[in-house]
Amino acid sequence: MRDLVPGEPTGRLSDAWRHCVGTGRFDLALRRDYQDSLALVQREIGFRHIRGHGLLSDGAGVHRPYEHEGERHVLHSFTYVDQVIDAYLDLGIEPFLELGFMPSGLASGEQTVFWWRGNVTPPSSWQEWADLVRATLTHLIDRYGLDRVRRWPIEVWNEPNLKEFWQGADEAAYHRLYEVTALTVKDVDASLQVGGPAISPGSDDWMTRFADFVTARDLPVDFVSRHAYTSGPAQHVPFGVHQTLRPASELLEQFATPRRQLKGGPLAGLPVHITEFNTSYRPDNPIHDTAFNAAYLAPVLAEGGELADSCSYWTFSDTFEEAGIPTSIFHGGFGLLTHRQIKKPAYHLYAFMARMGDQLLTRGEDHLVTRDETGRVTVLAWAPVDVTGAPAVAGHTVRLRIPFEAPSVFMLRSSVSEEMGNAWAAWCEMGRPRSPHPRQLDILREAAEPVRRHRSLPAEGGSVDLDLTLDRHEVTLVELTPVADETPPWHDDRRILGRGERTG
Repeated sequence: MRDLVPGEPTGRLSDAWRHCVGTGRFDLALRRDYQDSLALVQREIGFRHIRGHGLLSDGAGVHRPYEHEGERHVLHSFTYVDQVIDAYLDLGIEPFLELGFMPSGLASGEQTVFWWRGNVTPPSSWQEWADLVRATLTHLIDRYGLDRVRRWPIEVWNEPNLKEFWQGADEAAYHRLYEVTALTVKDVDASLQVGGPAISPGSDDWMTRFADFVTARDLPVDFVSRHAYTSGPAQHVPFGVHQTLRPASELLEQFATPRRQLKGGPLAGLPVHITEFNTSYRPDNPIHDTAFNAAYLAPVLAEGGELADSCSYWTFSDTFEEAGIPTSIFHGGFGLLTHRQIKKPAYHLYAFMARMGDQLLTRGEDHLVTRDETGRVTVLAWAPVDVTGAPAVAGHTVRLRIPFEAPSVFMLRSSVSEEMGNAWAAWCEMGRPRSPHPRQLDILREAAEPVRRHRSLPAEGGSVDLDLTLDRHEVTLVELTPVADETPPWHDDRRILGRGERTG
């Protein structure tokens, strides 16, 4: 039995998946490998914004206190900030500004997070914090123009509901941080976008109390934000972790939670940004490198835009050091790409989405069908995954009947799976070299490319029958284009080797 695809669009396909992507700390963008990776991502996927930690941390060098003639002063320096944002704009991507972490010269305590020691304590001076926010935004406006900076969302802190990211997970202290910051942002320019509270999963009541607080204080809020992950507690091994996973449907439930919580209240209708999401919240979990991760996330990308205004994959690259400098080319990093631009299966999920049309024809539990203005139809299909750890099984079938007016259709199919387009599998078979030699890197990059197949399909009775049998954890993109046959009348494939009878 085939699912019948409507002949006319049922709506527009949301590109919430493309609105933003995550990154390692701000100053990592100064590195060549980072910029090479981002250039590749932008050529083949094309995100609009990029978000990461550390804009105000010591590594970016913005807050520079000093003494002169016995008095304390602060110099606000933007040497690195300018280089990073210039590089972003050159690559066609704009920042999603996360204000954090606390500069050590302004911190009220010494608690830090990550290998690179981002300070997570409140400011020792609220006035000096406000001055830092003001100086940063004023500089960005002076350098890049007000109209452009107005497009850059400004998020106040990161996961303050976790004691690791905000001292004591002190909600009242975060509310004060938000108030001082939001009022400062709007004092710089009332049209700048400010929001929060950027909470992690597990403390959803923070969102409702945040809404109550900003409403009671009549504070500006232009969007709300939260994060989404579905992994369980970390089971530690040297230089890595393993975790259980809950079904992908729970990611979608987390995407939907803010709108559900805020419905009927004063913040209802505000944009909802999922500013981080992935399977595991750990940067050293091998699940991120696998074909499983791509198949798991396919329905999330296909449907997530119906539930949130953006969903930002955490992260675009393994140039990332929260748990320390990676010990191997594949190490379970968050990235769509490893160091040295080896594409993971999840990278291709995004690249496939980037090649889809914007006219939504239909969506199912294992497929998404679109059309573009040229009449090209695209089908994204994926093999359902089992989070219980049962062995993956090949043979899942997607059968569709797609309306087409042309007598025949050209089909191009691109696939990644456990066997296809899977550099991690090739690396494992290679003996898991921690620092691959140049030839090994070339092999891994070749192994990372999707397997591509093509054929002509008849369009009988005004439709094409498409039968897709999927490999283990396969994600496949099918592109269907009407054929305009320009074969000359004298052409005969039987005569390619000079055999057969003359005609004409």
